[in-house]
Amino acid sequence: MMPRINIFDPAFRADPYPHYAALRRDSPVCQVDPGGMWAVSRHDDIVAMLRDPARFSSMAFRAVWEPPWVGYNPLARSILAMDGPAHARLRTLTSRAVGPRAVARLEPAIRERAAQLAARLAEADGEVEFVTAFAAPLPAFVIATLLGLDPNLGVSFKRWADDFLSVTPEPIDEAHAARVRGTIAELSAYMHAVIGERRRAPVDDMVSELLRAEVDGQHLSDAELLEFMIAILLGGLETTTHLLATSAVFLADHPDMLTRLRAEPALVAAFVEEMLRYDGPSQTLPRVTTREVALSGVTIPAGSLVLALVGSAGRDERRFPDPERFDLGRGSAALNFGHGVHFCLGAALARMEAQIGLETLVRSFVAIERLPGPLEYNRTMTVRGPVAARLRFTPG
Repeated sequence: MMPRINIFDPAFRADPYPHYAALRRDSPVCQVDPGGMWAVSRHDDIVAMLRDPARFSSMAFRAVWEPPWVGYNPLARSILAMDGPAHARLRTLTSRAVGPRAVARLEPAIRERAAQLAARLAEADGEVEFVTAFAAPLPAFVIATLLGLDPNLGVSFKRWADDFLSVTPEPIDEAHAARVRGTIAELSAYMHAVIGERRRAPVDDMVSELLRAEVDGQHLSDAELLEFMIAILLGGLETTTHLLATSAVFLADHPDMLTRLRAEPALVAAFVEEMLRYDGPSQTLPRVTTREVALSGVTIPAGSLVLALVGSAGRDERRFPDPERFDLGRGSAALNFGHGVHFCLGAALARMEAQIGLETLVRSFVAIERLPGPLEYNRTMTVRGPVAARLRFTPG
């Protein structure tokens, strides 16, 4: 039997893929630390989980993001942590706000902002910390525009997201616990103020549209709106930030790929899809079993927290031939945005942001190089990406 893996171990965070391969081979359904959670690592088992909310409930997000030391966490009460009629109702009320028409309206502004950020990279003598300089500010601008929030709060957005998603079963220390609880209170108060302003004076933004949204005579309550806004803010920031940062690091490590994309910029969309499979930001989707369940010959007890390792699914040799090879012609959909009824509402927006951001970088720079020093990865349950990435950009 394999020794139990700790998914928060720094060595695991730095490169989880060899560990995933061992799990798929030897223990496709097993318990991991912290806390003996169950982990499912094979693609087909994960698809079966995500297609079956009756047995694998999304209420697991509440267990992950609202442990006793946190107290109330609006992210843990959002649409992400719902099933059945409650989930369907909220999805119906909110889907238009992040649908194709809303995304299309944002495209010109995203292109302009990406060009501004790329110009700043070029002005900084080429050497920058990419997460702070580009990967975080671009989605922060998009989310601020979408929700009608103060764009000058971009740095606060990133801090809020980092603190919310740093929740683990036990806090790192009391300072960490106090910081997370303080951030939850701070962001909740800010969002309540925005909702109040839009009730008094609606404008052309998502919040005003959501306040008007109605299904069968029902509107969103202020609590539901707050929780949805926080889910959009945090999900939109972290996923796209990590996707952009991981992509830039990959291009730095594979200059031939940058050269190819510069020659054929239309391939950027395929690059984004393959990056989602190969090293996507969403690594784990938590579920909780509503009854005893068997997967790959292993029985998981009722009430168990189960982690669908979607990062492992993308490298599953049973689904993807030669999965360690980055292949722009693969054309296979990854599970990074989920599957089935819980497929991510913001997937189209995240894809567009990543494509525009990378198209801008590919067009603007002839070389991207990593500066000396190891990459440090974040320590969260669900998403993975570099905390910082020191890179050199050569304009061209």
